[in-house]
Amino acid sequence: MNHIISQLEHKRSAPFYIFLAIIFLLPIPLGANRPWAWSAFQLAIFALTFYTTFTLRATKDIGVYKYKSMVFMWLAFIALALFQIIPLPSAVVSLLSPSSLDLYQTANATSFYISTDHGQSTVNFIKLLSLFCLLILTMQLVNNERNIRLLLITMLASGTFQALYGSLEILLGAQTSMVFGLEVKETATGSFVYRNHYANFLMLCLSAGIGLIVAGLERDNLLSPKDRLRSVATSLLGSKAIIRICLAVMVIGLVMSRSRMGNTAFFASAAIIGLIALVLIKNRSSGLLVFVVSMFIVDLFIVSAYFGLARVKDRLEQTSLDSESRDEVIRDAFPIIQDFPLFGSGGGSFYSIFPGYQHQDVYAFYDHAHNDFLQFAIEFGLIGTFLLLVIMLFTVYKALRAMHKRKNSIFKGLSFAVAMAVLGMCIHMSVDFPLQGFANASYFVVFIALAMIANGLKIRRIQKA
Repeated sequence: MNHIISQLEHKRSAPFYIFLAIIFLLPIPLGANRPWAWSAFQLAIFALTFYTTFTLRATKDIGVYKYKSMVFMWLAFIALALFQIIPLPSAVVSLLSPSSLDLYQTANATSFYISTDHGQSTVNFIKLLSLFCLLILTMQLVNNERNIRLLLITMLASGTFQALYGSLEILLGAQTSMVFGLEVKETATGSFVYRNHYANFLMLCLSAGIGLIVAGLERDNLLSPKDRLRSVATSLLGSKAIIRICLAVMVIGLVMSRSRMGNTAFFASAAIIGLIALVLIKNRSSGLLVFVVSMFIVDLFIVSAYFGLARVKDRLEQTSLDSESRDEVIRDAFPIIQDFPLFGSGGGSFYSIFPGYQHQDVYAFYDHAHNDFLQFAIEFGLIGTFLLLVIMLFTVYKALRAMHKRKNSIFKGLSFAVAMAVLGMCIHMSVDFPLQGFANASYFVVFIALAMIANGLKIRRIQKA
């Protein structure tokens, strides 16, 4: 049996490092938010998923059976996206989405779909399918403590690279970016085009880094006061110092993005999950409380103060309904939900259907709703939005359950990272569209898979063949 397990681990080794390479490289080509970029990564994800599934075909569950609840929820969402793009009789479309039929009849179409933009919905379906494959890959390949740590370290390294790249461009006064030659403005964006996607990405990577710190904190409830003090000092200044420096660098990059909700999402999610962890984690280390407090003292009041936190504060104070048009966009977008209530107007269709509902007092062109929850409700209807909320709530439940129940420190840290990432994403989604960026969505899907792993994986020692 040990020999068989060792062989399976060996077969997973090369695909796992390719998986890590994909994770690290994802944000570099403009946040993978261009068709050529996300198409290349989709091909890599599809190929790797096919290979790993074929390699593990002899096993009972190809590595995902114990996570079947989440897999079935994703399959339900994918089925909805597929249903939107398959041709249907006009009578069926009339019954399920009368507004879609009206649009097709007005255009004298001969084929009828639930989606009002079949081309974009097809692109969106392929994206969803690739994200599902990424979910499966994570569940298959991240199957031991070593791989968990390597994945979190890779996400930490990716975020640190982005933070250094984005911050240095501003500090050095660069006029154009080193990659792709894009114009550099007064805010940090890293290799992303949109600063809020950049800020959201750093929030996700910060979650991974903080999870690593929490996983490394020693249980000190049985230590003497002297040893306990030494444990806390080691946690803050010892081998974890490199991780702590990376976190500080990413906070600098986040603050220099001047993203209001990106910064709010990070600090709010870190504070809330930190307090929850102090209650849920059994036999917790005193270092956890010290770390949570030090993170805010060092990052919020010292590091960030020198790199523009005051400017973020000013932007928040100057924000008003009079100066923002996003509230008018939300106002104009709600009637779309009324016209396409159950199945939506089709994945990726917002940019093409919104102009028909846009009032004259909204002058700019909006290709996204600046509220991911609203955009999901428009494009996938109440059914799709319900599935999204169930997936998110189930993920948070699994993370908090693991935080409370699991004894191994790696699962405590992993569950902390997942809970923080999901809460931060939900906060940011309420005023922006972070899930519309392929790199951001990919990292978020990895965190969803990690919630299942934190709750259901049994750690075993890997024996060499």
